[in-house]
Amino acid sequence: MTQTPARQLKLGAILEGVGADHSSWRDPDLAGDASIDIGWYIENARLAEAAKFDLVFIVDSPFITPDTAPHFLNRLEPLTLLSAIAASTSRIGLVGTLTTSYWEPYNVARQFGSLDHISKGRAGWNVVTTGLEGAARNYGRDEHFDHHVRYARAHEFVEVVQGLWDSYEDAAFPRDKAAGIFLDKTKQHALNHRGAHFSVAGPLALSRSPQGQPVIFQAGDSDEGRNLGARIAEGTFASAQDFESGRAYYADLKSRAAALGRDPDLIQVLPGLSPVIAETDAEAEAVVAAERAALDVNKLLVQVGRAFNYHDFAQYDLDAPFPDLTGVTLNSYKGQAERIIRVARDEKLTLRQAAYRFGIWRSDFVGSPETIAREIERWFVGRAADGFNLRVTRPRDFALFRERVVPILQARGLFRTDYEHTTLRGHLGLPVPENRYTLANATPAAIAAE
Repeated sequence: MTQTPARQLKLGAILEGVGADHSSWRDPDLAGDASIDIGWYIENARLAEAAKFDLVFIVDSPFITPDTAPHFLNRLEPLTLLSAIAASTSRIGLVGTLTTSYWEPYNVARQFGSLDHISKGRAGWNVVTTGLEGAARNYGRDEHFDHHVRYARAHEFVEVVQGLWDSYEDAAFPRDKAAGIFLDKTKQHALNHRGAHFSVAGPLALSRSPQGQPVIFQAGDSDEGRNLGARIAEGTFASAQDFESGRAYYADLKSRAAALGRDPDLIQVLPGLSPVIAETDAEAEAVVAAERAALDVNKLLVQVGRAFNYHDFAQYDLDAPFPDLTGVTLNSYKGQAERIIRVARDEKLTLRQAAYRFGIWRSDFVGSPETIAREIERWFVGRAADGFNLRVTRPRDFALFRERVVPILQARGLFRTDYEHTTLRGHLGLPVPENRYTLANATPAAIAAE
């Protein structure tokens, strides 16, 4: 009898250069140009690989304002960056964000397919629809796509990209020099897709990689975002504020996937993680208190406003109830905006209280290395997460996590001590997808024998 492998914690490293907040860039141990220094990314990717992380993660967005957080103001493009990291690492997965709203499926299929070959099967694509309305004007449009249109486009976009990735069956290239046969033409397939949003002929001029196709990640938290994730995602970059909301998201997403006939265990739920680690719990709490006291509430208001397409919250009284936003567009980060409005209403928050609640990364993970490891285990065992994406900016924080927290997780049998696979799919326990044309041509007897 085949024994089911024990569930293993997954760890990703979000490489954020000078930081997605407004204070990390001032760390004396962090280079001021980290977000555009390929050396910084390669060094931290190698450190994550030495600690046996599953992947590094590069987030992206195609719109900024003068008040945008430092890392977002000046950073490298994900695919170029990940290709450089691929050549400087050997095992760690490489996940990057590209929008389905302002790219074309053929380009994305070719770029991520190329990264998958360059890395020998370690690529992953984080599918986003772009929340910020201002991005439209960077791509020749006066208005952003409506929320429901963005998600309909995204679903079709991913279907087209995955179809293009199947352009060649695995045995398409015999490369028989004696017979002069480079390509078996019967194993090359044009897609000939015509849909509501895209018309793409194909084939893609690129064969499949060792992992078949790059891994699909997704990060939407609205109802439509969750539906898309349940349908297409193999990993989700979840936005859980605490253990209970993490459990609720986990159960909801996996139940939606099961209702679609998918195996919910083949979706890895990975919330963001920004722990505060010190020698003792008291010292960590003191760090949090000091950082909170130094926060600039005006910068927090900008962070809250980002969820509402950078709505200007500075115009309101800080100590009045959270403002009525009737008439303010939610055609941005809809799930996050709706959550802010709901919590502010239910808990009767003032604008100042909402700024401190939602303008900073709220963390349940504060304490000694033992406390952090125990909380990670609680989320993992309690099915609030399958793993975490650690935000990597300040050198000391990353070192403490790698050197003090990871060994505890390994000693408890939760996390690997060495890689067992060479591909990202292997790390995440995901199967290699069968080429659709090979599968369609297989005989019933061959399928039954597998």
